[in-house]
Amino acid sequence: MKPTNAQIAVVGAGRMGRGISLAFAYQGYRVILIDMKDRNREAFLQLKEDALAEIKNQLDILVMTDVVSQSSVDNILGSIDFCSIQDGIHKLQQTDVLFEAVPEILDVKKSIFELIGAHLPENTIIASTTSSFSANDLAQYIEGKERYMNTHWLNPAYLIPLVEVSPANETSPEVLQKMKTLLEGIGKVPVTCAPSPGFIVPRIQALAMNEAARLVEEGVATAEDIDKASTIGFGLRFAILGLLEFIDWGGAETLYHASHYLKDSFEEDRFGPPQIIEEKMKKGETGMRAGKGFYDFDGKNMDEYQVETLRKFIDLLKHLGLLTSPEKKHSLL
Repeated sequence: MKPTNAQIAVVGAGRMGRGISLAFAYQGYRVILIDMKDRNREAFLQLKEDALAEIKNQLDILVMTDVVSQSSVDNILGSIDFCSIQDGIHKLQQTDVLFEAVPEILDVKKSIFELIGAHLPENTIIASTTSSFSANDLAQYIEGKERYMNTHWLNPAYLIPLVEVSPANETSPEVLQKMKTLLEGIGKVPVTCAPSPGFIVPRIQALAMNEAARLVEEGVATAEDIDKASTIGFGLRFAILGLLEFIDWGGAETLYHASHYLKDSFEEDRFGPPQIIEEKMKKGETGMRAGKGFYDFDGKNMDEYQVETLRKFIDLLKHLGLLTSPEKKHSLL
């Protein structure tokens, strides 16, 4: 599928739908953005004006940051056909890929899939942008389950590269690959995960955010200091090293002992290590120094790997102005 002949439909004109529309439009695709609520003409025109104004503002930011040129703005906006449900439903016959982006209410999604199903070609790929429902739960409402999957985008959808692609049990491997190729073609980084609640990012994110809220609740630190710690400490490290890679880098034994200490101190099972960490400790697969952890380091040039990783970290610190040169003079109090 090439931008010159492929058409993308986005069903649902909220923040996610607008962001996905922009992500495809500024990469050269024609997009139909369909408002699925039944509104009177005045309400629809107001929504259309607001939606296109928001997309225009996002484009202005992309212009200011040299992502797109000023001269391309009108063409990009012109690539997005904002339609009412009455008009848009009749334009689906030419759609190659459809993204559903309606609210996270199962009955709403069911009714939308039933409505659009009668108007889509048999080979149209269908994806929900749900952040909660399993692909298997939603696939039951699709005619031709082999063409269906979840694609969980992260806001703002036109900026964040990651898209979590979650196929249902009956999703065709060929269709899955087409979706990943499509996403990669617009600069996204798709990752595949099983039809499990919470996917990858929301599941990890929920735990981290809840724990941050508990720190405030318990009076451990202020919200400002917790956020400073999470961005400058937690966030910076995991922008370079993945969570599991970080375990291997530091050694699973560090996580193992720290987890047991926290579990015993707080008398909370949630801090305890998972079974896979217990098993890796028994097998001696504790990470980089052991030659194997979650990753296999056999045959890897460890000096090059460590230098390259630290170089990325230093470059990021320099970019953010967080690395102080020892050559700079500091007054001593």
